[in-house]
Amino acid sequence: MKLLRRKAEVSLDDRLEALAEAADLAEGRLGPDTVERARAVVTRAGVRRGLSVDHTAVALAGATGSGKSSLFNALSGTDLATVGVTRPTTSKAQAALWGPDGSGPLLDWLGVPLRHTVEGESPGLILLDLPDHDSIELSHREEVDRLVAVVDLLVWVLDPQKYADAAVHERYLRPLARHRDVMVVVLNQVDRLPEHAVKRCLDDLRGLLAADGLDGVPLLAVSARTGAGLPELRELLEGEVSRRRAWSSRLAADVASSAAALWADTRPAATADAPVTVRALAPGPDIRALTAARLSASAEAGAEARVPSAAETAVRVSAPGEAAARGPVPGKAAARAPVPGEAAPSRADARTPETARQGPASTGPTPTGPAYAGPAYAGPAYVGTGPAGQDPVRVPAPGDVVVPEVTVSRALTRALAQAAGVPVVVEAVAKSHRHRSTAATGWPVTRWLRKLRPDPLRRLHLARGSRSSLPPATAVQASALDTALRDVGVTASAGVPEPWATAVRHAARSRSGELTDTLDRVVATVSGGVSRPPRWWRVAGAAQWLTVAAMAAGAIWLLVVFGLDYLMLPRPFTPTLGRAPWPTVLLIGGALLGVLIALVCRAAAWLGGRRRARRAAKALRARIEQVAAELVITPTRDELTRYARFAECVTVAAS
Repeated sequence: MKLLRRKAEVSLDDRLEALAEAADLAEGRLGPDTVERARAVVTRAGVRRGLSVDHTAVALAGATGSGKSSLFNALSGTDLATVGVTRPTTSKAQAALWGPDGSGPLLDWLGVPLRHTVEGESPGLILLDLPDHDSIELSHREEVDRLVAVVDLLVWVLDPQKYADAAVHERYLRPLARHRDVMVVVLNQVDRLPEHAVKRCLDDLRGLLAADGLDGVPLLAVSARTGAGLPELRELLEGEVSRRRAWSSRLAADVASSAAALWADTRPAATADAPVTVRALAPGPDIRALTAARLSASAEAGAEARVPSAAETAVRVSAPGEAAARGPVPGKAAARAPVPGEAAPSRADARTPETARQGPASTGPTPTGPAYAGPAYAGPAYVGTGPAGQDPVRVPAPGDVVVPEVTVSRALTRALAQAAGVPVVVEAVAKSHRHRSTAATGWPVTRWLRKLRPDPLRRLHLARGSRSSLPPATAVQASALDTALRDVGVTASAGVPEPWATAVRHAARSRSGELTDTLDRVVATVSGGVSRPPRWWRVAGAAQWLTVAAMAAGAIWLLVVFGLDYLMLPRPFTPTLGRAPWPTVLLIGGALLGVLIALVCRAAAWLGGRRRARRAAKALRARIEQVAAELVITPTRDELTRYARFAECVTVAAS
């Protein structure tokens, strides 16, 4: 029987470690801001884990006039927060504590000095009332951004008039889509709407949240004035506090978002003909058409469906400067209609004269930049549109990254050999072998003339493995080498997204400055090793000296005979070889035999020179391949391995 085992989840420790390693690996490759944000998440997670895990910091965040302070008072059963018409009413965050023991360091880290102890049945709950995220005061908005980034649980308080405001959706909700497990959305002030209008507003808001990637987030309709929905909200918060898991879920979401931001900095590599534009694989839903269809359906349902509030006529339109689609994001795909990573249409309030009398849609300036960098959605892959007629470039998800195998190509070896002067050296090896062979086995009578000619290897300072005197590479050879190095980088970076592809191409040329000296030493060492004389040179040399000895013996013998004849002394017996006397045979035969041995040795030296040249060429190619592997291929492979490890760490961090 086959047992199905559940895949083990990656622990928070492993994810934090993977994110820290991914940030280190991305140093100098990705944007410094993205890398520093990832490191800040790791640092922040380490601090939060060292603080009280028995307390859950819950923040009430929302726009001006959404009723955050009223809801804060209603949940705490106090009048701690100031409620009024004058805006803004909340300038500093304040906390209501249920069970304050041990919460001091946590609140100090959160930077909340205003603290109030509340009696109740929710020990461990820290409820924060934040300033308005769209306040006209910059310090208020900065306070909201700071606390939204660190609290354990977020409760977004919206109102029927501005629940579709682009300020909250584009600046906070959409970038925080990965934080759905630590987020609650509350539609406050429902006592101002008829019952059937409340349902319509909730349905519309639920659709907007789904478009933001927040489908499934708890959505409650409450009224701080009448108490409607407060028991459900209080029960939900008590459940989160009792589980004591919100802090770890928040850190896990932060890690996943940072990992997504790191991977989002990778993009399809631009071709030489045209830049690449990143786009989503499929179009997302049209929010305007969705809203118009809902309103049309409601209008056809009957006259009683009319809602005398801003909820009826709130139409969301795309704002200028709509965000462009981002690159691929690691992790699991969010269960939502749009493709992961696409830019959903922005929303703004379109108010009728009736709703305009109820007050402005926003009392503060609309934020111009996101509070959280990096995409909010997970997705498998994206494509980039290349030049016309070419297939789009697909960027793999981090878990699908495959590092190509990089080897030393023949073109690279050939270019290095030409730049190192290998053909000149190989020819010098053959000539040097013939030169030294003639000097060792030539006719002793004339071999001294060979010493007047320099050894070809010694002329290049290659005989003893010293630094050579080879001529520098020509412009053509240098250009061929540069092309070969560039081809290695281009081939290795094929399929690798930017900016990692640029790093791979740079790595292929990172040690090009060392090639000249290294190749020179290699050529000198290998050439010196092939200059050892063969053993037969000694035999041939000894034979040549024997012929010289025979010539000398014959010449001396003849001189003795000639001297005796000159002095008219009796001539001793002179043996003959046939009719030729031996002194003559020794003299002439030794000379002829010496010349013959020299000719045979010269032919053998020519053949040996060719063999030595082939051996030297083979040894030089092998050593040049080693140099190419060490100075070109290894840095390239290391960069590819770094990229693959980065993708692996991002996958673990985003899992």
